[in-house]
Amino acid sequence: MDKNPYFGSKILLIEDEETLAVGLEFNLTTEGYTVIWAKDGKEALLFFEANAVDLIILDIMLPYYNGFEIAQAVRLKSPQMPILILTARTSVEDKVRGLEVGADDFMTKPFHLEELLLRIKGMLKRKMWYKSSSEIQPLVIFGENKVDFENLTCDCGLKKIVLTQREAMLLKYLIERKGKIVSRKEILENVWQISSDIETRTVDNFISRLRKYFEPDPNNPKFILSIRSSGYSFADAVN
Repeated sequence: MDKNPYFGSKILLIEDEETLAVGLEFNLTTEGYTVIWAKDGKEALLFFEANAVDLIILDIMLPYYNGFEIAQAVRLKSPQMPILILTARTSVEDKVRGLEVGADDFMTKPFHLEELLLRIKGMLKRKMWYKSSSEIQPLVIFGENKVDFENLTCDCGLKKIVLTQREAMLLKYLIERKGKIVSRKEILENVWQISSDIETRTVDNFISRLRKYFEPDPNNPKFILSIRSSGYSFADAVN
C-alpha cells in the first residue's frame, strides 16, 4: 500500500458516540493520522484552542454546543481550516446550512470507511492547493472590492467581510478562469470536490452570497455573470 501523502496530519475528531469515535480513532491512526478526540462541544473548543490541527471531523448533535456553532467558532479563528461534518441528519437543509456556516464537506451516517478516508485526503489536498494558490496571488482587486485570499478578509466599498473558505475557493476559481464558463458540476467536483449529485442550488446559493458581497447591484451583476444553461463566468479586469 502506498504511503499516505498526508501521514502525520493531525485530526480533531468531535463525536459524542463513543463506539463510533473509538472505531474512527483506530482507523484514522492506522492510516497514519494523529487523532485528538473531543466528546462534546465544550471540550472540542478547548482542544481546538490548545492544539494546532490540520482537519476537523465534526458531528452536529453534540452536548453544550452543536456542530454548526462549533464550525462558526472555528471559522472566526482559522478561516482555512478544513471541516468535515459527519452526522446522522440527512436533510438537504442541514447540508446547505453546514456548508453555509463554513463546513467543507458533509457525510451522513452510516458511511463507508473508504469513502471517508478519500474525502479526508481530498480535503487535505485542497487545503494545500488553496494555500499555494493564495501565496501566488494573495490579493485581488476588482471594482471597489479588495480580497485578501490569505486571511479571507475583504473590503467591499465601505463594508468589511470575512469569507468562508468555500466562498473564497469559489471566487478564486472563477477569477483564475476569468472570461471562461464554469459549470455548476465543475464547481462541485473540481473546486469543492464533493459529489455533483448534491442539488446544484447549493452552488447557486453561494453565487448569490458572493454577489451580495461584491456586486453594486446584485440583481444586475457585472462581475459574476450567469451563463444560461451553462454556469457562471467572471468578467472583469482584475488587478
